[in-house]
Amino acid sequence: MGNNFGTLFRISTWGESHGGSVGVVIDGCPPGLSLIEEDIQVELDRRRPGQSDITTPRNEPDRVEILSGVYDGLTLGTPIAMNVRNKDARSSAYSEMKLAYRPSHADFTYDAKYGRRMAEGGGRSSARETIGRVAAGAVARKILKEAANIEIVAFVESIQDIRIPESVIDIDRESVEATAVRCPHPETAKAMIERIKQVRSEGDSIGGTIGCNVVGLPAGLGEPVFDRLEADLAKAMLSLPATKGFEVGSGFSGTSLRGSEHNDIFENRDGQIRTRTNQAGGVLGGISSGESLWFRTAFKPTATILREQETVTSSGEPTTLIGKGRHDACVLPRAVPIVEAMTALVLVDHWMRNAAQNDTFKFGK
Repeated sequence: MGNNFGTLFRISTWGESHGGSVGVVIDGCPPGLSLIEEDIQVELDRRRPGQSDITTPRNEPDRVEILSGVYDGLTLGTPIAMNVRNKDARSSAYSEMKLAYRPSHADFTYDAKYGRRMAEGGGRSSARETIGRVAAGAVARKILKEAANIEIVAFVESIQDIRIPESVIDIDRESVEATAVRCPHPETAKAMIERIKQVRSEGDSIGGTIGCNVVGLPAGLGEPVFDRLEADLAKAMLSLPATKGFEVGSGFSGTSLRGSEHNDIFENRDGQIRTRTNQAGGVLGGISSGESLWFRTAFKPTATILREQETVTSSGEPTTLIGKGRHDACVLPRAVPIVEAMTALVLVDHWMRNAAQNDTFKFGK
């Protein structure tokens, strides 16, 4: 039940890190959308391991196969199934994890819930599960781009104490993709890369924050009360592996301001009602305001480190464990396309829900 996401544009991901395949089924994609495997592959290539010398060296091509829902390059309106085969799983690196719980991993909690778990690679708790999200997000992104020219750009904002200058506001996909760490400020990116390499050489890991900006989102998307736009975004971001925090607009820093400082003043700008500032981050009362939507997500340090740590076995016996296998010392560079994918999934679902409610019937007009 916890493997489904969305209301009208609904996805179900499946597969384990060291199983035969991982993938996704999309239900609710409109018919007639131009879609080929390369549309999906370009996003999976941004997520895949082994793409630079600061990511895990696991050698996975992550080639996607569209199994259903597309004919002659156009969507049919029926479920779209996509499959990515695991090619470079090395289960032998996880033999000790069958008995001992890895610190800060989901080994213990999976045992507590299910009474059994797939130790190799963490099974469903592995970030490899996000392949299905990125594949589905590529479809959602294409719908948003073609329907309303909506652009989603995420970027690495900070790694540990290294942070992009606040003066950097002109951020686009090209500047983000220009560096291996996906930080659009070259000097900051260089410092981040050096820090990641240093920490990795010490057998340790670090975390940081990813910022995301959405341009072109119209006013009116989102629902009041329980399905507020920012609430669904928060759920989407906090469902990602290694996430520990989410804030939209001014976020926690806004708590230090007075209302007179924080309020976004409305004004008539060339016949359009806009706000002079955007402390709200593009959302008011759970509904998009027409301003840029912006938020940030916090990622913890990678749990698997190449240092000896104390832990216990499944029977409660004290032991020690050293991480093995191939892991990122910092997950953030590869998490950027995953954040964008989940953002696209939330937005396209709310776009369709808004159209179903407000565009189908025109009472009293």
